[in-house]
Amino acid sequence: MGWNAVGVVVLGVAAIEARSIALAGFGLDSVVEIGASSVVLWELTNSSKNRQATALRLIGVGFILLALYVAAQSSVVLLTGYHPKHSLLGIGWTAVTALVMFTLAAGKARTGRELQNPVLQLEGRVTFVDGLLATAVLIGLVLNTTLHAWWADPLAGYVIVFYAIKESLAIFSGHD
Repeated sequence: MGWNAVGVVVLGVAAIEARSIALAGFGLDSVVEIGASSVVLWELTNSSKNRQATALRLIGVGFILLALYVAAQSSVVLLTGYHPKHSLLGIGWTAVTALVMFTLAAGKARTGRELQNPVLQLEGRVTFVDGLLATAVLIGLVLNTTLHAWWADPLAGYVIVFYAIKESLAIFSGHD
């Protein structure tokens, strides 16, 4: 959780400086990740089926709220033609974050399988999605910085929306 807490602050600063919806959305995704980690710790203290179901629903609601916010903001940015600024801080942070998240995701997934714990396995998927999202945001930031492709920032936001919806649907439909 420590990496994500620092990440929320760094991404918040970078998002405000650049006025980037992709960075803001990724920062909010980090808040969902912190919440998911907290839910997993809570669930692991008493791994009953009822507690697992509640934990999964809480994570799913976090994804739905994230998708709604980022979809609305990305749409406004695209419709108004707003041009975010460049963010070297955002580029550096998302590059490092992608590497860290992919490594953590593999460890969480392996541990979840070994413990046969679906909530911990879901947490591994959440972390993997964070790595994918960091990569999408990184691509959007790099395109905006190098090619002045302002539209890449809100499109990276839509990547966050897609994965948030995908994960929430998987949670609420009961499929992994």
